This record gives sequence, structure tokens and C-alpha cells, in this order.
Amino acid sequence: MPLISNSVPLQAINDLITEQYGVNLFVLRTDKNHADISGNKLFKLKYNLEEAVRQNKKTLLTFGGAFSNHIAATAAAGKEFNFKTIGIIRGEKYSNLNPTLKFASDCGMQLHYVSRTVYQNKNELYKYVDQLFPEQDIYTIPEGGNNNLGIEGCKEITKYIGINFDYVCCACGTGATITGIILSLINNQKAIGFQALKADSYIKNEVTTGLDKFLNSTDFLKQQDNWQINEEYHFGGYAKTKQELTDFIAQFKNDNNIPLDPIYTGKMMFGIYDLIKKGKIKKGETIVAVHTGGLQGIEGVNFLKKRNADNAVDYDKNG
Repeated sequence: MPLISNSVPLQAINDLITEQYGVNLFVLRTDKNHADISGNKLFKLKYNLEEAVRQNKKTLLTFGGAFSNHIAATAAAGKEFNFKTIGIIRGEKYSNLNPTLKFASDCGMQLHYVSRTVYQNKNELYKYVDQLFPEQDIYTIPEGGNNNLGIEGCKEITKYIGINFDYVCCACGTGATITGIILSLINNQKAIGFQALKADSYIKNEVTTGLDKFLNSTDFLKQQDNWQINEEYHFGGYAKTKQELTDFIAQFKNDNNIPLDPIYTGKMMFGIYDLIKKGKIKKGETIVAVHTGGLQGIEGVNFLKKRNADNAVDYDKNG
């Protein structure tokens, strides 16, 4: 199954901050690797789709919130490669579908909604799925594509960088992408993950668990000093934002012609610039920021602003 990444440009950033502090900043544009299965979603789905074919499964089932990039990408992959798709969606059903769920539905995905209580209890969730689809031939992909095959795919991201670098950075929602990146590092390269949600040590623990599955004990201990998870730039929690972040995203796009979303990549890039200003990244060092896509999230934020104006629920509860 040829889920192949298109060209992934490495775009140099030259602005007042990079010049003033003497750092070399690049953005790896994985958001350009596919029209609909873009960014890190392509890498996380790649080997899962191949495994579904190997097992001769005809249906993909996965999980996510109502604005999940992963839900949208899985639906698009199903349409492109002739799988049926099922999305188990956390939260209430609304008659007016948001842009993410409308796209998924238009791709042919069946949408099934579960309460947040059931969704958070994995045993209850999988029991619900088994009861709902007892006889269907299903290949299940976990939320966010966060499994060993998803991590294996993300190990391939750094091969598109093509230059020597000191740091590679990415936004984190489940930890799969940064785990794959860490496993691909060589020599003195280091990875920084920027946690997009407010939850102490959540991504750090997920990464530690993921690395433990891939490394023997000796290599695991050696690889503890080449990565870190930064939890300082979540702006109040998942999908929370502030005017400072919104202004930064607008200015960054104006200066570099690179759109960022306010849920993941905007927070990461804001954090990188703040670390540069604080001297945490030194003069002469090279940073590569992985643009993981997720730009459909911009439509989601706009949708929620309109719906919230009509006394609807908070975006953070629908992540």
C-alpha cells in the first residue's frame, strides 16, 4: 500500500529574533506531504494501514474527539485506500456537524458518539465497541495512532530534514510522534516536545512507556538525556488560547508565509521563540521545528467561536 509522503520542504526562518540571537531555525513542512492525510498523521497511519492490508481487514475503527485531526486523516485514508471507516467520537452529538466531522462523514466514516465517562474508561470503551460491532472484520487504530506501528512510522520523519541539527521540536498530543523522533536521533541531537494539554507529566510518561517498548534496558538508560517535554506553553490546556498566542500566530504567518494552528503548532513555535529569547537555545545552534499539520483545527476554532456565542459547550471539552 503506497501511502507515500510527497515532497517535505525544509523552510529556513529569517526574522528579527533569529538574527538577533544568532540561531538557525528551520520548519520541516510535513503539513505539505499529503492533501488530506497530512503531517504526522501520514507517518502514524502508514504502517497501520499496511498491517490492516496484511490482516485482510476491510474496516478501520479509531477514536477521537469531535475536532480530532486523527479522525479526519483516518477517514481520508479509508476513502483513498478503499477501507470502510468507523469513528468513535467522544462527547455529544450535534445536528450541525463541525468541519472535522463533516469532512470525516463526507469521506464515508460512520460516526458513533459515546459519553466522556465511557470514553475515559478504556475497558468500558472497548467493551462498548465489541458490543456495537460483534461480527465485523475490523482493524482498530488507537486514539491519535499511538501504537508501536504509529511510532515506527514517526521514526521516518527526521530523514526528511537533510541537514545537521542540534534540536528537533514537535508539538505533542499523545506522545507517539516525539517518541518516534527520539528513536531516530543520532550523535548529539536532542528532541524537545511541547505538550499541548495541561496535565502534569502526561506526555513524559507516555514517551517513557513508548521508548521502553523499543529499547533494551541499556539503550533506554542512554537515551534519557537526549529529550525533554516542555509543559510551559499549553496556554491553559488543550485547545485553550490567549490573545498573545493568536497575535504570535498571525505575525508568524505574515513574516514567513507559514500557517500555524492554535492547538498544536502555534504553541510549539511560540515556545521555541521564547526559549531562544531566554537563552535556552544558544547562539549558533540549529533548531528544526516539525510542522505536524492539523490546520483543519483552525476551522474548528472558528466553528466553536460561533457556536459558543450561542451558549454552546467549551472547545476544550470536545478536544
